[in-house]
Amino acid sequence: MKRQTTMIAAFAALLIAPPAQAGRADVGGYFRIAARPDLQGGDGKLGYWNLYGRLLNEGPYAAVEMKWDILERDPATRAVWTSLHAKVEGGSIMNADAGNGSLENLRLSQVYVEAGNVGLERVRWRVGTLDTWFGQLGLYDAWPARLFYETIGVSADYETDVVDLMLGVGDSGYGLKGTEYDTILTPGGALRLSFGSHLELGVGGEYRYEPYVAGNTHAPYQTPGVTYEDWLRGESVERWVEDNPDLLDYFPDPEGRDAHSWKAIGYLGFGGLGPIRWNNLFANVQRLHPEGHVTESYQGHDVDVYIHDFTDQRYQFNAGDELQLILWPHRVEAVWGGLYGRYWDLDNTIAPSDDARVFYSTVFRLQVFMTDTVHLLGETSLAREISTNGNAYREHWDSIFANTDGVSDTRGLEYGDADHRDTWQGKAGIVFNPLGPGIYTRPSLRLLYGVQQSNVHAAFGNAFVQTLDQYNDLELPEKDVHTHHLVALETEVWF
Repeated sequence: MKRQTTMIAAFAALLIAPPAQAGRADVGGYFRIAARPDLQGGDGKLGYWNLYGRLLNEGPYAAVEMKWDILERDPATRAVWTSLHAKVEGGSIMNADAGNGSLENLRLSQVYVEAGNVGLERVRWRVGTLDTWFGQLGLYDAWPARLFYETIGVSADYETDVVDLMLGVGDSGYGLKGTEYDTILTPGGALRLSFGSHLELGVGGEYRYEPYVAGNTHAPYQTPGVTYEDWLRGESVERWVEDNPDLLDYFPDPEGRDAHSWKAIGYLGFGGLGPIRWNNLFANVQRLHPEGHVTESYQGHDVDVYIHDFTDQRYQFNAGDELQLILWPHRVEAVWGGLYGRYWDLDNTIAPSDDARVFYSTVFRLQVFMTDTVHLLGETSLAREISTNGNAYREHWDSIFANTDGVSDTRGLEYGDADHRDTWQGKAGIVFNPLGPGIYTRPSLRLLYGVQQSNVHAAFGNAFVQTLDQYNDLELPEKDVHTHHLVALETEVWF
C-alpha cells in the first residue's frame, strides 16, 4: 500500500510540475460523487446496472488524464511531433462508497506515447495501451464500438479529412488473464469514413490468439473425462473419484489447446439535420476468450480442472443507439437511447448464466432550461432481461426456497422462480449548470428523486437475506419489495 501511495503521489507531481523541456502539458479528467441515503437496505443505487440508464445507477468515480506535448504538433506542416499520455482512474471516493477512497481502487489505466510524421507522413504512431473506440452511449455510459481495451502494443493511424485508418497489434494476456498471464497475440484495425459534418461510418475488428505452450500452467488446456455439469457444481474431482476409488493421484492430465476469440464492431453517425443534433448507432459481435482453469478442493487436496472446452463457445451481440435532439433551441433538449444484447453459450444448455440471456432497454431524458444555469431534468427507462437457460430471477421474498413452478429443488441448477426481469425507472429533479444550457454540459449539480418498479423482489444491491443459512439467522420481512426509492444530491464534472 505504501508503495502504491508513493506511485500515485509521484504521478500527481508529474501532472502539476512544469515540463523540464520545451512543450505543453494539458490535464483533463472526470469526477462523479453523490450522497444517496438509502432507507430500504440498498447500496445507494436505484437498480442493478446501467441497462436502466447510468443516472442514479452508477457509483462514484474519478479520472485524471495528462497529455504532455514533448514536440508540439503543427497541423500546417509535416514536422515530426510526439506526446506522452497517462491516465489514473478508479471507482472509489472517501465517504461515498465501501472502498472509502482507498488508493487500491485506483489504477494507471493508460500510458502511451504518440508520434507523428516519423517515417510516414500523416501517420500517427502509438506505443503502449491501445484502447480505442468510435464513440459512446452517454445515457448508458457504454462503449459498444471499442477495440483493444485489454491490449498493449503498437498501432499506426493514417488520417485525412475523409479517411481514418488504424492498424494495430499487441498482447492482451495481462488484460484478459491477469496474474494467470499467458501470451495472447492480438492484431486488428478500424476504419472511419467522414462525409462532411453530417455523416460518419466506421467498421473494425480484432482477433485474439493464445497458442498452446507445453508445460505452461496458464496455457489453454482441457481436462478430459470431466462433464460440464460436474464442473459447474464444483464437483469434477469428487465425481471422478467416485468412479475411480482411491485413484485421486491419477486424476486425468490436461490436454493442450490453442485458444481463439474475436470481435467485430460497426458504427453509423449522422446529425445536423433539423432538430437532430447527432445520432450514434453502435454494434458489436464477438466470441469471448476461453477461460483457463479452476481449483477444486477434495479431501484436503487442491486439484486444477482445466476448462477450455467448456468456455470456448460463448458469443455476444450488442447494439445501441442514442439520438440527441434540440426540441427548442436554448430551452428544451432531449436524448433518446436504446440498448440490445443477445448472449449465447453453445457449451451450456443446463443452467442460467450471464452468457445465456437477452436484454433490451430504452431510456429517454428531457432537460428544460428554465434559465441559463437552472434546469429541470426528467428521465424514464424501461428494460427487460430474459434468461434463455432457465429461471435466474426471484420474484418473491421466499423464492429462495423454490424454482420452477414453486417446487423446491436443492440440487437444481436454477436460481429462482422466473426467467425474466422487467424494470421501470423514473427520475426527476433540479440541475444547476454553471456553464449554461446543454444536457451534456458539465459541471452539473443535481438534486434528484428516483423510483424503480420491478417484477423481481429487491431488484437492487441490498443487504437482504440471500441464502438459506442467513434465513435461519435473520428475520425476513414477510412481504415482497418491488419498489425502490432514492433521493440523491450529486455532482458531475468534466474538465
